[in-house]
Amino acid sequence: MQGLHGLYAITDNTLIKPEYFVETVEHAIIGGANIIQYRDKTKNDSVRFKQAKALRILCHQYKIPLIINDDVALAQRIQADGVHLGKLDTTLDIARSKLGSQAIIGISCYNQLSLAQDAVKAGATYVAFGRFFNSKTKPQAVSCSIDLLRQARPLLKCPVVAIGGITPENAPKLLEAGADCLAVIHGIFGQTNVTMAAQAFN
Repeated sequence: MQGLHGLYAITDNTLIKPEYFVETVEHAIIGGANIIQYRDKTKNDSVRFKQAKALRILCHQYKIPLIINDDVALAQRIQADGVHLGKLDTTLDIARSKLGSQAIIGISCYNQLSLAQDAVKAGATYVAFGRFFNSKTKPQAVSCSIDLLRQARPLLKCPVVAIGGITPENAPKLLEAGADCLAVIHGIFGQTNVTMAAQAFN
């Protein structure tokens, strides 16, 4: 399994046709995505289980990690590599106790360095900051400055993920400021050619 770096592709059920779900995600991996996060805000548990399980098989074929957004129970059920948690989700301690010491646990820290420092102390595998630019997926999300990323990088002993409106044009600024991973939703899955969209980030 590869380390946490590079392009971090996050799925969106409003952008990916269900009949081509796994195929579309594979196109992102072929284009260079190093990490996949399954993010589906619908309440259709049977579809979510089926899709997540199929992605776990796909990701393991390519030897890259599959992270589940918000849902520790689903991550546990399909034996995903980890989970990503926001401020309203399960606590890191509970997620760790259910998923084990080797699980990847990422924490959304928005625009707060103190949240990131607390998360690292509590055992987070990585922390995520953002949104850095205007986001089509989360237009109301809090804004985060690139200066915060520069400030955070030397203080945090874990991978740092940047998210929010990232494009191939603005990505270099985030990498220069210290981001290890670029988390992208619309910039990949909202594009006509998903493979080429992913390649554009590499």
